[in-house]
Amino acid sequence: MNNARNIKHLYARAGFGIRFEDLHDHENWSANKAVRKLFKASADSHPITILTENIDLRPQANKTDEEKIRIQEERNTQDKALNLAWITQLSTTDAQLREKMTLFWHNHFACNIGNAYYEQQLNNIERENALGNFKTLLLQVSQSPGMLQFLNNQQNQKGHPNENFARELMELFTIGRGNYTEHDVKESARAFTGWAYDGKTGDYIFRPKVHDDNPKTFMGQTGNFCGEDIVEIIFSHKKTAEFISTKLYRYLVNDVPDAEHISQMTNVFYKSNYEIKPLLEFVFQSNWFYDDKNIGNLVKSPVEFLTGLNRQFYITYQNPDVLMQFQRTLGQLLFRPPNVAGWPGGKSWIDSSSLMYRMKMSSIILNAGVIDFTGKVDPGDEAYLASVRKQQMNVIKRVQAQPNWDKFLKEIPDDTSKIQIAEFMLEPKLNQAVIAEVNQATDIKDTIIQIVSTPEYQLC
Repeated sequence: MNNARNIKHLYARAGFGIRFEDLHDHENWSANKAVRKLFKASADSHPITILTENIDLRPQANKTDEEKIRIQEERNTQDKALNLAWITQLSTTDAQLREKMTLFWHNHFACNIGNAYYEQQLNNIERENALGNFKTLLLQVSQSPGMLQFLNNQQNQKGHPNENFARELMELFTIGRGNYTEHDVKESARAFTGWAYDGKTGDYIFRPKVHDDNPKTFMGQTGNFCGEDIVEIIFSHKKTAEFISTKLYRYLVNDVPDAEHISQMTNVFYKSNYEIKPLLEFVFQSNWFYDDKNIGNLVKSPVEFLTGLNRQFYITYQNPDVLMQFQRTLGQLLFRPPNVAGWPGGKSWIDSSSLMYRMKMSSIILNAGVIDFTGKVDPGDEAYLASVRKQQMNVIKRVQAQPNWDKFLKEIPDDTSKIQIAEFMLEPKLNQAVIAEVNQATDIKDTIIQIVSTPEYQLC
């Protein structure tokens, strides 16, 4: 068993990669010890608090054009502050596992409402419960103003049920399509009537006057159910544990599901009453997690790609706005998922255009070079782009990244060969094309830039 390779693989999947000196320090650790250390480093949750109050920045018809522009500018400022606060936390925290799982839940509970304060609140709920109990996480997410607003449960009232939340609760958040009926959706929606939030404080409130308190029949059970009862019934079905285990397997192990391994995960998750930590421990301590077929086979998401670069090379940005431009260009702007299903992930992250951008970005960031930003733009960002286009004319063509080469190179022992550096920086085993490129490099810095510019660097 190659201990160093296994530790490197663990940190690539449970976090955003490992630095050279850390791998040297940890290479004799057992997998169990490394897993314990990862959980210990992520024991505490550090919320993002860049936004301190909920300011009503919704578009209002009675405002003047000047007021509308000012409101839009303030929304843009808040959106940018929140995005950059999380990217900074992802790139610098020691709690890699907690942030990696927060990123998973951020996509699982995809929410795009244009209220940065509520989005920050939801992000902190996901962070606080990222390694805790999934049922607790689900309930807190479901009662957050962000999700209540996004899925229209604020309008779900007795006699006029709105089915949006009830449908997505089952289809996307818990049990999965094919395991419920349209009748279940309708009855579930009735049970969630009255779930709302206070528009001033953002606190969850239950409004009994608009709650449907008549009997409901849901998944074969009849009673005067409220929302919490529906959740309990859904969680009593093992298919819920299987649905989440499958998504986690594809996120942490392999994009091609393995029925036997997912069955094992499902049993652990269900028997632990949906505790997330035991499930992750089981995955990271399983021999199959370290099989060759599960190493270097996942495409890094754009955020994982940027975060890994930032952490590896201690990068700072003279103009942090460029980080949002990178996200837009590569198709994953934090807090702006494309729809309620989130980003599809996997191989969809890469096409011929985005692969070229990624390979170009790596070397340009490390050389503080110039890049032309086009690529993927979410239609929802058009207003934002229009409002800042004038500033962008002068701004971000020059990346203005500042990698700390001295700190990075200091971690690498003098007698380390170029091939050994490539083996450290790339998750897949080296092929002849990579070896040829590395051997052509003129010095160690050139070697590094050649490595991060390969397609293989896009894999973890």
